[in-house]
Amino acid sequence: MNIEEITEYCLAKSGAEESFPFGEMDLVVKVGNKIFTIIDLHPPYTMNLKCNPERVEELRAENPDIQPGYHMNKKHWNTLNLEGSLSQKMIFEMIDHSYDLIVASLPKAIQIQLSVGSNQ
Repeated sequence: MNIEEITEYCLAKSGAEESFPFGEMDLVVKVGNKIFTIIDLHPPYTMNLKCNPERVEELRAENPDIQPGYHMNKKHWNTLNLEGSLSQKMIFEMIDHSYDLIVASLPKAIQIQLSVGSNQ
């Protein structure tokens, strides 16, 4: 799985916006002005994703390529090693989960805008 595919997948989400507030090698992707992922664009490639606190420990125990969120709240964020054994399907499911958690935390009006935008 290459970093370009992962980046394109994230940016294709309804309302997704990219920025580089931490430097040119750390891509931040937000929805509704809230971060749903940070992608490290230089090797070794990693990404931080939000996760339900109930799932974080389980995911980390199942796969050594999922670690506590680097520079993030470890209760809510995981760091994925994108050069490890994680499948594209699993990475995309975790991106979807992070995005959905953030969207669910947004005001209803923004959620409606995002759902309308994804149907166009």
